[in-house]
Amino acid sequence: MPSLFASYLRVYEPLTAFDRDRQSYWRRYVSEGRAVPPSEGPGRQRTAVIEALGAGWTRLPDLPEEAYVLESGDTLLVCPWNLRIRVAEAALSARDGVPSVLADAFVPPVLAGQAKAVVEDWRSGARVLEHGVPRVHEQIATWGVPLRWFVLFDAEERHLVAHPGRRALRYRTEISKARSRSSRALSVLGKTVGEAPITEAVEEAARWLEEFHPHSVVELDYGGLVQLLSDETLAADDSPTLVATGLAGLSKGEAEEASAAYDTLVARWRAVQLLERCN
Repeated sequence: MPSLFASYLRVYEPLTAFDRDRQSYWRRYVSEGRAVPPSEGPGRQRTAVIEALGAGWTRLPDLPEEAYVLESGDTLLVCPWNLRIRVAEAALSARDGVPSVLADAFVPPVLAGQAKAVVEDWRSGARVLEHGVPRVHEQIATWGVPLRWFVLFDAEERHLVAHPGRRALRYRTEISKARSRSSRALSVLGKTVGEAPITEAVEEAARWLEEFHPHSVVELDYGGLVQLLSDETLAADDSPTLVATGLAGLSKGEAEEASAAYDTLVARWRAVQLLERCN
């Protein structure tokens, strides 16, 4: 299971993005006060998946539908958890690197086939849009933040909470802005570095955003990573600015400026990643 020292990229969709049954369910879900705050969600997700892993694996379990919720005026936006997909991923991960006899005992081949089908369905954007396969509204990265995520945000979209016992750092933006930024980044990267891994990574993020309603909200949440960073570090965080500076340098042909921004960003997040190895 992923570490709680993780960051999250989420998409909150308006109710109109869901069918009538789902709209009714989410309205009732919110009115009953069942929505889970982002500060509690990762722990509850982790517990739900671990409990599902111990269910005997006769089939993929049907888990309760939970979500994060944003309310803006009269607009309700929902980020479903899609725990069935998380469990399917966990089932496949449990077989990785394990001798086939043990793997089959823990996750039988027939169940692994079900899990593989579920994961492949949501990874195929075309099938998601054509057949109504549930979209995955949240991506998770452990021990850091993928640099491509910063492409989607501006420094002014930061929301920082630094109260004792309650610390959080999030960036939120309209999905239309996130799409425009990823498109500009792809244009710059395509002209300057070509088919490099970073270009492919940004393109993957851009394709994912295309699955969602045009009035959605995109959120980058530092999640449990805030426990590894001081208040001063959080207050000074300018990672989206460094990405924008690097892209601007590339577009102007100023390699030194682009390299300096990139090196600063990589060094900052490498220091966080190295904490995973600490005992």
